[in-house]
Amino acid sequence: MEKTLTPKRPLIIAHRGASSVAPENTLAAFEMALELGADGIELDVMLSADGKLAVIHDFSVDRTTNGTGKVPQLSLAKLKTLDAGFKKAAAYQGERIPTLEEVFSAVGGKLLINVELKNYHAPFDRLTEAVVACVQEFGLLESVLLSSFNPFNLLKAQRLEPALKRGLLTVPGKKGRIMRGWPGRFFPYDALHPYFCDVDAEMVQGQHSYGRQVNVWTVNSPEEMQRLADLEVDMLITDDPALAREVLEG
Repeated sequence: MEKTLTPKRPLIIAHRGASSVAPENTLAAFEMALELGADGIELDVMLSADGKLAVIHDFSVDRTTNGTGKVPQLSLAKLKTLDAGFKKAAAYQGERIPTLEEVFSAVGGKLLINVELKNYHAPFDRLTEAVVACVQEFGLLESVLLSSFNPFNLLKAQRLEPALKRGLLTVPGKKGRIMRGWPGRFFPYDALHPYFCDVDAEMVQGQHSYGRQVNVWTVNSPEEMQRLADLEVDMLITDDPALAREVLEG
């Protein structure tokens, strides 16, 4: 996944879609990100009770929908009855939890898509296999990047489809230092995805020297956007792609 769309600045990746405006991880948020000029979107995926690829961040549906319960214990049909937009403006009421297939159908090939594998509750399930197969089915190997805090998901993805780009997410601060350092180099990834506060010139230069990108999450302040752009990070993951464009292109 080369940085070819906007070579003079980091790519702008809308975190869970344009989530500062529209309900996160919904088709409305992804389509709004496209309208606002984002270069890509970031989304989260996990398996429903019947093995379908549900696009949702939390382990439960309680925070983002009008329902209750744990995603892996609910069927896709049940998930589809929930309102994922009721906490936003009235125009978004009735938004549903999409499947990964629906997202790919709506915006695949129009944006870069960073898919975070969210099987942290069940690391040995078949989420990675299902996502890789979905990417292959839609012919999106060149515009999808898989990311995960679990490096073994990335190992599995490499075995299944070596052409699919992979990003290693790391937790903030001291807890993420090990994976940001030399042990992380033993895992096959194309990009490091650190928390923005952990990023400095040494990190960026070091990762670039290994031929890896530095894709930073989640950056919402103009000052940090500019600082990271000056460090020449490759992607800024942000809730506010419109603001990022204003800062980086103004």
